[in-house]
Amino acid sequence: MKYVNAKDVLPPEVLAMVQEYSGGALIYVPKKDEEKIGWGQKNGARAQVHMRNCNIIDAYKGGTSIFELMTEYCLSEASIRKILYSKNMATA
Repeated sequence: MKYVNAKDVLPPEVLAMVQEYSGGALIYVPKKDEEKIGWGQKNGARAQVHMRNCNIIDAYKGGTSIFELMTEYCLSEASIRKILYSKNMATA
């Protein structure tokens, strides 16, 4: 995210009001709620993690041990168990 000068994007009357309240401080203006997207949706990371978790569950159901999954996916035992026992992944 880059900084934008407020005088370049705000009407003068709005800029004057912001200056009155902020006193020259840096202000972050968040997106509207309907414009926000969830973690990993823009770059596909969420889908990749979901696919990895499905693969872990399938491998476990196929007889792969937790230790083997830890080694293959470079995850801790707690992380593997969390994936295996997750309610969201139980139906995957």
